[in-house]
Amino acid sequence: MIHPLIHPEEAERLRGVNLYLVGMMASGKSTLGAELASQLGWQFFDTDTLVEQVAGCSVAELFAKEGEAYFRDLETQVLAQLSSYTRLVIATGGGVVLRPQNWGYLHHGLTIWLDVAPTLIWQRLLRDPGQRPLLQTEDPQAALHTLMQQRQPFYRQADVRVPISSEISPPQLAQQVWQAIRARLR
Repeated sequence: MIHPLIHPEEAERLRGVNLYLVGMMASGKSTLGAELASQLGWQFFDTDTLVEQVAGCSVAELFAKEGEAYFRDLETQVLAQLSSYTRLVIATGGGVVLRPQNWGYLHHGLTIWLDVAPTLIWQRLLRDPGQRPLLQTEDPQAALHTLMQQRQPFYRQADVRVPISSEISPPQLAQQVWQAIRARLR
């Protein structure tokens, strides 16, 4: 049996409040979220995946068909529904922080900003570009830089900031995030 890095009695300090992971695309929110949920014995949800289920198509297709505003509306609806539950770890889309209404939902729990170094994000995107609608430009690296500059003031509103400058394993990152959460709860 694998022993969790987060002991159940420590997890009780959260009193069941949801953990919301925020940060740029390719910051590792989904990977970390699944790991944290497993460590805590909680459920994990990815808002992008839920939006895709609601829309019946991929995020990229949704952007192409309906536009970013429609995507953001669905994202807000998904976030509103998730915020009514407890003991969830939720990976959010990179732009969820842009709407003030969303912060009303995020403040129902503890918001954790994965502050990943821009060079590391770019390396990850080169390895796994996926469908990134906001980077479908002539200069995706410049588009990424612009998005990061626009969003950083919003990410700074998170309860916990976890700086990440190099690749580490999901269990190691979960432990680092848990230490930051524990420091915040003191």
